[in-house]
Amino acid sequence: MIQGTYRSKRILDVAISALGLLLLSPVILIALLAIRWTSPGPGVFSQTRVGRNGVEFRCHKLRTMYVGTASVPTHEVSTSRITPIGRFLRHTKLDELPQLWNVLKGEMSLVGPRPCLPEQTVLVEARRRRDVAALRPGITGLAQLRGIDMTDPERLAEIDAGYLTVASLPTDLEILINTLISGEARGDRART
Repeated sequence: MIQGTYRSKRILDVAISALGLLLLSPVILIALLAIRWTSPGPGVFSQTRVGRNGVEFRCHKLRTMYVGTASVPTHEVSTSRITPIGRFLRHTKLDELPQLWNVLKGEMSLVGPRPCLPEQTVLVEARRRRDVAALRPGITGLAQLRGIDMTDPERLAEIDAGYLTVASLPTDLEILINTLISGEARGDRART
């Protein structure tokens, strides 16, 4: 990916995330109140994730699981740990809205490889070997559209590397639109 593409991608990220936070702040507030009303604990869940070049950051989501759930990838957690409002938030993707703040701060991008937990060392290493670690992690990505989740780290890293070779503004817009239409950006689900 050339420098001009990075610059264009960052401009798109800032514009969409700022506008999204502004327009969707009432939705986020209502969701926060619903979370607090239906289960004890904070409305926002923050978790350490692996970012660009291996730098860790705090990724924010609306809390969809009960407080005290183990900090592991979701495929390792019982679905009984998901709160009733959490099911709705996950289904509608509203739980991802606080990540717009991560995008605005430059820790994430709208499109890129989904950020993983530092403990997911096989995936971290597989991405490092394929130069995927040079990308900002995204709210959605090519692998999620293809239904590949973090249970298959080598295959996920291959698809992430494939995105690296085709990354462009038109590709990002296509992935964003397809995510909104298909609802398939759910494959990674680390605990939230």
